[in-house]
Amino acid sequence: MSTKILIIGACGQIGTELTQKLRAVYGVENVIASDIRKLNIDVVNSGPFEVVNALDFNQIEHLVEKYAIDEVYLMAALLSATAEKNPAFAWDLNMNSLFHVLNLAKAKKIKKIFWPSSIAVFGTTTPRENTPQYTIMEPSTVYGISKQAGERWCEYYHNIFGVDVRSIRYPGLISWSSPPGGGTTDYAVDIYYKALSDKKYECFLAKDTKMPMMYMDDAIRATIAIMQAPVESVKIHSSYNLAAMSFTPEEIAAEIQKHIPEFSISYAPDFRQKIADSWPASIDDDFARKDWGWKHEFDLATMTKDMLMHLEE
Repeated sequence: MSTKILIIGACGQIGTELTQKLRAVYGVENVIASDIRKLNIDVVNSGPFEVVNALDFNQIEHLVEKYAIDEVYLMAALLSATAEKNPAFAWDLNMNSLFHVLNLAKAKKIKKIFWPSSIAVFGTTTPRENTPQYTIMEPSTVYGISKQAGERWCEYYHNIFGVDVRSIRYPGLISWSSPPGGGTTDYAVDIYYKALSDKKYECFLAKDTKMPMMYMDDAIRATIAIMQAPVESVKIHSSYNLAAMSFTPEEIAAEIQKHIPEFSISYAPDFRQKIADSWPASIDDDFARKDWGWKHEFDLATMTKDMLMHLEE
């Protein structure tokens, strides 16, 4: 019997690529994409699509029943920098959308949930290098606070109601197929676009700001891998640390200059610098590697080559 999947927030930075990959794996007709508006993009036009408000429980429940959904990937969220501009709405969207799918699983209407957390759950009191799976978490952003609270609720629903919810703490994600979505780590996406179009880039972070990053291909693989892992392999039901590489704006610029020698970078740190400074510089993800076999494939050099090749096309 085929697995029926609903993706909420399918038009976002991660959702677009995740939807296409899941359709390749499970069949186009078995993966229902949804978002709050219908955009003229591949993910909308290439398979089943529904307009849904992630804050409307009845709309989500209707789609779950209409398509006999087994698994929900909840990708709708307001990201770090955007959330700081509208804290009340960010909290509402990030938390209540999660409660809606958790309660559907509690009621046995869906079997499995994927919900993404983030390195934003950490704060200035967290060890910055090789941040451990279990450590101090005192987030200083609305986004981070909502993700930390979400982790606790995921674990609670698993422990109390037996809900199969799976989660990973995404580092900064870099993709060529969709533009930046309002995150603090998005400079590492924008810099490639500007390198090709303008041959220069003004970075909103200081040159030595080191943060954990991951190429989108790896993030999508990890997302599907944790959902496909046997239930006994998933031992953490808050959220798993996930890592691939860490670098600074200066280091990514130097890598780009190997391909585009005339590229130049300048620095004008803004409010996002304070957010970046509160996050880890590198992540220890041993539990993900041990429990369900996580391995990354891309480093800074291979990612840069792939990004520039795709963007030039």
